[in-house]
Amino acid sequence: MAGRTKKAQISVYLEPDIMDMLAHYAAQRDQSMSLIAQAAIASFLSPDSAERQEAALARRLGQIDRRLARLERDLGISTEAFATFIRYWLATTPALPEPAAQAARAKLSERYAAYTRALGRRLAKGPLLQQEIAQDAAPPEKGEDS
Repeated sequence: MAGRTKKAQISVYLEPDIMDMLAHYAAQRDQSMSLIAQAAIASFLSPDSAERQEAALARRLGQIDRRLARLERDLGISTEAFATFIRYWLATTPALPEPAAQAARAKLSERYAAYTRALGRRLAKGPLLQQEIAQDAAPPEKGEDS
């Protein structure tokens, strides 16, 4: 057989779980375990292996950085929206007369407890308000009534 190099044989002892993973991987790709092991060893020993791993890590870190930037942006938007609401509410809500203010203070604990229970149910149920707003703000699909 011209052009074919003779391969050297080695004996390798693998942990049973590694052997199972190798067999499963080879079967999924309809390749021999020997070919898969050879490719894995070549990749591991390749001088550019570290560069490929570094590039993969850099891509993953880039994805994480973009997600973190979106979270920071979303948190900033949420904070500004909440602060704007509070300023508007404080500016437009008239003060209660003193007898009504005393009654409101008496109901404060009860109302706050009801609010926290409702918030807990809302968070457990989902979807979150920001998802609903995004869905409501999306342009209607063709064929939908506006």
